[in-house]
Amino acid sequence: MILYHGSRQIVEYPGIRKEKFNKDFYFGFYCTRCKERAKRSALRYGENSYVNKYAYIPNDKLNCLIFNGMTEEWLDFIVACRNGQSHPYDIVEGPMMDDKIYNYTQNFIDEKISKTAFWELVRFVNPVYQISFHTVRALDTLNFIGSEIAYGNPK
Repeated sequence: MILYHGSRQIVEYPGIRKEKFNKDFYFGFYCTRCKERAKRSALRYGENSYVNKYAYIPNDKLNCLIFNGMTEEWLDFIVACRNGQSHPYDIVEGPMMDDKIYNYTQNFIDEKISKTAFWELVRFVNPVYQISFHTVRALDTLNFIGSEIAYGNPK
């Protein structure tokens, strides 16, 4: 399977860095199957940004959690991760929070809307899926293929 990662740099050797803010599935290296989504992520960094491409070879020995859609379990997991709770998984796969879903989720976390209101607001949203890698063993399933400048020029 081919995965993409948008970044301000070429990422031949992915790593897991603790960031200022907790992410959907906690700290990890995030990829997507959607090249255009990775490109949009990269373009946040301006002209000097890249879409990195990887071959992903799943490993059945890893502890993986897969959400096949936006479910109650998915929402509860994201709320926990965004509140700083770590988890035991090597890899987590599931719907990505775009700006709209993120805002609804934050409003739910901040108790500005109910869970019922959250589900009503996201019912017509068609999210892109992400795969996040949370351990060195998980990162070993990625093989760097190459990168290109996010504006489309080969690199």
